[in-house]
Amino acid sequence: MTSAANTRVAVNGAAGRMGRMLISAVHKADGLSLASALEHPDSPHIGADAGTIAGRGPVGVAIAADIDAALPHFDMLVDFSTPAATLGKLQACAHAGKGLVIGTTGFTTDSLAAIRLAAEAVPVVMAPNMSIGMFVAGKLVEAAAQALGDDVDVEVIEAHHRHKVDAPSGTAVRLGEILASTLGRSLATDAVYGREGFTGERAPRAIGFHSLRGGDIVGEHTVVFAGTGERLEITHRAASRENFAAGAVRAAGFVADKLTAGASGLFGMDAVLDL
Repeated sequence: MTSAANTRVAVNGAAGRMGRMLISAVHKADGLSLASALEHPDSPHIGADAGTIAGRGPVGVAIAADIDAALPHFDMLVDFSTPAATLGKLQACAHAGKGLVIGTTGFTTDSLAAIRLAAEAVPVVMAPNMSIGMFVAGKLVEAAAQALGDDVDVEVIEAHHRHKVDAPSGTAVRLGEILASTLGRSLATDAVYGREGFTGERAPRAIGFHSLRGGDIVGEHTVVFAGTGERLEITHRAASRENFAAGAVRAAGFVADKLTAGASGLFGMDAVLDL
């Protein structure tokens, strides 16, 4: 059983943009210590000091590829990588009793089922966006949908950097799920992903999604409630990845407490923030 006062953390995707930010955030966090840094076997950064790659100077943790060799050295894995990379570590962590914080997006239905199964054995926090501000924005979207109901048309617009590989973003999908649940709709039947050509009139129950990709945009999400004579927009803009890393550190502290208590389960940021 781990102690929440000194929880050893591994970061998967350590050399990526988010991985570097997570390494720095974990290294500075009270009660957490960076114990392992993982990358895919073909990464040119294998063997390099994780702190040096993150731009904060050596921390004495070399980037490695072997999850099995790393397992004895950490208590939880923080993973903001790719679905394949996350799933490649999932079972090993669950079997070894390691908690997980998952910020990866783009999972299939089968992949999500595998994560739920792992959460029966260990505590897992999973959220497509761990920004606390984004969580608040989601609550505002829910409140607006409750108040405005079917009197307005709803659309979700998101923008990310040119390197993002999935669309719409996991956060945009989550906002769509909030809209669907609140308005009594289903993304399976009511979602519309972009428009082209002669589309006909907009379906009243449609939930539209639109994705922009370019440059170094960290992440922007807007939900538009378009009525007759007025329009409400709820927008969250991330200026850096620090807010995601701060939320991940809070999630890691939550998982540490669950590990100490010997608890398992799948949790979202609402549980982390005690809302």
